This record gives sequence, structure tokens and C-alpha cells, in this order.
Amino acid sequence: MIILGIDPGTATTGYGVLESIGGNLKMVENGCILTDKGLEMPERLNILGKEIRVLVKKFRPDAMAIEELFYFKNKKTVISVGQARGVAVFVGENEGVEMHEYTPLQVKQAVTGYGRADKKQVQSMVKNILKLKEVPKPDDAADALAVAICCASSINFEKKTKLKCA
Repeated sequence: MIILGIDPGTATTGYGVLESIGGNLKMVENGCILTDKGLEMPERLNILGKEIRVLVKKFRPDAMAIEELFYFKNKKTVISVGQARGVAVFVGENEGVEMHEYTPLQVKQAVTGYGRADKKQVQSMVKNILKLKEVPKPDDAADALAVAICCASSINFEKKTKLKCA
């Protein structure tokens, strides 16, 4: 099974592609989609959509996992991240990819076993789980891999127990 994890943002959207075989995870690719802050928001969202579509066509994921929004102090930030999230969900749905959404708490719990883990703990566990030599950089790519790990864990649990995770 191929899983595409997305950590949405308008300036930087992280992505991580995992292959899950019998519960074993292998990183295929990770990186970031960057948009120029000088562009108007519609242009940035268009670039983001096109680049996510390229990833979907390249890797043909069986599932796409995206992080849900959490509370931001800056209302402008939450709106722009929400727009980026919407573009990613739109592309996934249009390309026929099975969509999964997880809260930051769910991602941290799945990756570290502790829902209040800090960023460094999550990144360290991503490195360990995927047997990487170093923590993926930048942070957005590592976060996207964490979302994909959460999805793989959730799907594996559902298959074993026949229970549906929220």
C-alpha cells in the first residue's frame, strides 16, 4: 500500500510518501511544495493543487492522509492553512484517492505513543520508525511523514480488528 501524507500550508506544504507492506513501513520520498509569498493567494493555491496532483499521478497512492487544523492564535494563518488543506482534499478526492484526516494529537499518539509529544520527539520517532539515518528536513516533510505513519497504523489496526478508526 502506498500512502501520501500531507502537512498543509500555503508557503510550505510538506509531503511524505510511504510504502506499507505487512505493517512494515518504507519511506519512498519526502519533500516540500513551496509557493512564493509575493504571489496572490489564488495563484499560490493553484500551484499547490497542481503539485499535489503531480505527486498523486507519480506515486498512485492507495490512501492520502492530511493533518486536520488545530487552533491558531493568528486567524489569518488558520484561514490560509484551511485553504491549502481544502486544495489538498479536493485534489485527492478528484483523483479518486481514499482520504484520511487526523488531528495533531492523533498523529503524535500514533508516532510516539504520547499525544502531547513535542516536535523533536515526533521527528526522532519518524526517523526511528522508518529506519532513516537522520531526521527528514525540513520540518514540514517530517510532519507529513508522521501523518502518513499515523494513517498506515490506523489502516493496519482497522484491518486487524475490523474496527473503523475515526
